[in-house]
Amino acid sequence: CVLCGRTDDCPEKYGEKRTYVEFNLTVHYYCLLMSSGIWQRGEEGEGVDGFLIKDIRKEVNRAAKLKCNICKKKGASIGCVAPKCKRSYHFPCGIQKECIFQFMEDFRSYCWEHKPVQKFPDKECRGTSQCTICLDLVEQLPMYTVLKSPCCKNAWFHRECLQYQALSAGIFFFRCTVCNNKDKFQKEMLRMGIHIPEKDASWELEENAYQDLLQCYQHCDIKRCLCKKGRDYNEPDSKWEIKRCQCCGSRGTHLACSSMKSWEQNWECMECRSIFAKSGNYSKKKKRSLATSENMDGTTCLLEEPSPKCPRQSPGSQRNFLLQSPKIMCQNNLSPCSHLELPASNRMTMSLSPLTSNKNWSLRKKHLRKQRIEVSNILKELKLQVNTKTTRLNINSENIWNSALKGFRQRNFSPTNTIEIKFTNCKTRSKIDTFAASKHRFFELLMLHLQNSSLFEGSSAKNLSLDFQALKENLYFEAGKMIAVSLVHGGQSPGFFSKTLFNCLVYGPENVKPALEDVADVDVAQTIKMVKYADSLSSLQSTMNNCYEFLAAAGCLRPITALSDKNMLVNDILIHHVIKRIMLPLESFRQGLKTLGVLEKMQMHPDAFSSILCHKPERLSAETICDLFTIHSSSDVDKVEGADFWMGYLQDVESGESVVTLEDILVFATGSLSIPPIGFDPEPTIKFLHIRYPIGNRLLNCLELPITKTYDQFKNKMEFTIRNTLRVERE
Repeated sequence: CVLCGRTDDCPEKYGEKRTYVEFNLTVHYYCLLMSSGIWQRGEEGEGVDGFLIKDIRKEVNRAAKLKCNICKKKGASIGCVAPKCKRSYHFPCGIQKECIFQFMEDFRSYCWEHKPVQKFPDKECRGTSQCTICLDLVEQLPMYTVLKSPCCKNAWFHRECLQYQALSAGIFFFRCTVCNNKDKFQKEMLRMGIHIPEKDASWELEENAYQDLLQCYQHCDIKRCLCKKGRDYNEPDSKWEIKRCQCCGSRGTHLACSSMKSWEQNWECMECRSIFAKSGNYSKKKKRSLATSENMDGTTCLLEEPSPKCPRQSPGSQRNFLLQSPKIMCQNNLSPCSHLELPASNRMTMSLSPLTSNKNWSLRKKHLRKQRIEVSNILKELKLQVNTKTTRLNINSENIWNSALKGFRQRNFSPTNTIEIKFTNCKTRSKIDTFAASKHRFFELLMLHLQNSSLFEGSSAKNLSLDFQALKENLYFEAGKMIAVSLVHGGQSPGFFSKTLFNCLVYGPENVKPALEDVADVDVAQTIKMVKYADSLSSLQSTMNNCYEFLAAAGCLRPITALSDKNMLVNDILIHHVIKRIMLPLESFRQGLKTLGVLEKMQMHPDAFSSILCHKPERLSAETICDLFTIHSSSDVDKVEGADFWMGYLQDVESGESVVTLEDILVFATGSLSIPPIGFDPEPTIKFLHIRYPIGNRLLNCLELPITKTYDQFKNKMEFTIRNTLRVERE
């Protein structure tokens, strides 16, 4: 190594040793990182990871004049950062002398006298404990070779064990082995000189590491299987398709063997049913009961009854919600309505009524809303990575993609920095505009551009397309990165992913079964339909002859001996066109989504993230706006009934009795057209003040409303101010 002079090749201790024959240069990566007189002035792929060759040679010449305080040889390129400390040393010598090297921020190093130490109460520093990584004994003493977890009282580690764990787990998976804390634990370990590389975990990078786990159970376990071709026969999209237990996944049944008419029906094996029955949780789980009936031929059928009906709402319940808004109620502790218990004979009739359909839709909306609350909490957890260091992006709203791409690729851009947006094509800036409002607008425009870009195909629910130029320019990675950054930094979600694309990202493409709706190419879709709806063997063979070249190019040619073979052929075409064809864009897109740990959270909470990535934001309603804003009550408000005026105004806007919309109100107060998945920071509030006209304070997401004597005065002032403010901004 040109910096330390050693030939040792130990990546765990000194980093990777790299040799560049064309420059006659060999260097340890850590020696280069920690050298005091060199900075990364090049691009990522330039020189040695951004360190220019000429800068490295300058650093070698500088270090050649400095003597190491440990080995007394020349070439000491690292100096202690403590004030007035003149010690210099080689990196390996510093390790040997128990110096501390901090692999973060300015890459500081501390000599053996000035190094940071962990402080513990005297009562904690006694006896021995077990290292929670290697399980060997470790002395509970504040020494270099021993480290204590900052988040767990009795968690002690060998420094060497922690360093190996960090190198293997990487920044996304390195955390306390006892309590799973990530942020506090990583911060302390970086301070104490543990190197946490910015890479994915080693087990995530190993090809086919989990291949054995991807084999699906394909066997019918019903007492008497009706399939003449055996219990292992599985024909997709037919009554002989095998359905796995929704609880354990280790038992299966043909749809026909359990009298199921559709794949969508749920099915549990007898073992899981008996466990639920014994624990008493089965009826509580979804208020469903399972009837066991015997067919005429003696086969056992397990049928699920429909889900219970929701309680009937009073006709005026939708209009009266504002009178009991949870954010301004004090003592109205209303108990939830109990479920109506309907006799089994009524259930089928009720399921056909429009009322039940509306109730089911209401339940789905409620479930979606619950998932969005969950994803909001997850994104807030991810946002803890964002620091106060600011990166400003200069954006041209008329060329949103190119200016965003330039900003994301600039050298000083980091996803963990706070992002500020400045629109360069706006001559003047509104007095009430803020960086937060500009950021909302930027991410809204960016997600809209991505939806309509050549990177995706489809009508409303979109899949990735195959664009070779975009692949060459690494645009799929940038798109994934932009979506991840938007979610964590308080921007909008795309909301246009198809279920197939989402499942490919979360579960892996090998576990996804595409549908005809995923095919955007009209000609390919027509070919698949001709194969799928062929009504005779001769017409199927004729169709195959007509599209021989297409099938050959797709690798889907197969011998056809029976009409039922068309199902396998259709499946082959779908998998090739929707999944195999776009494997490279998909992998690049996945890598982009790993930014800030978003993909990892998607895989841990698929249902929650599906609600924002596959669905557009819920349309604003008076109820949503009312719940969003917290009213800061005062005695004055109670006197003038300002809160009642506000609620009544929302009802008028929702019913169309106003010149402004609910979206206009939200933009006026926050600068955003819709509620971002992470929510607003700070949370929107309302203050009633003695002012002439309403004020939208976008910096605080605060709506300051005037106190008026009559509702008409309040409404007129609201409409005049909001309409004119937004009109001026648009102009």
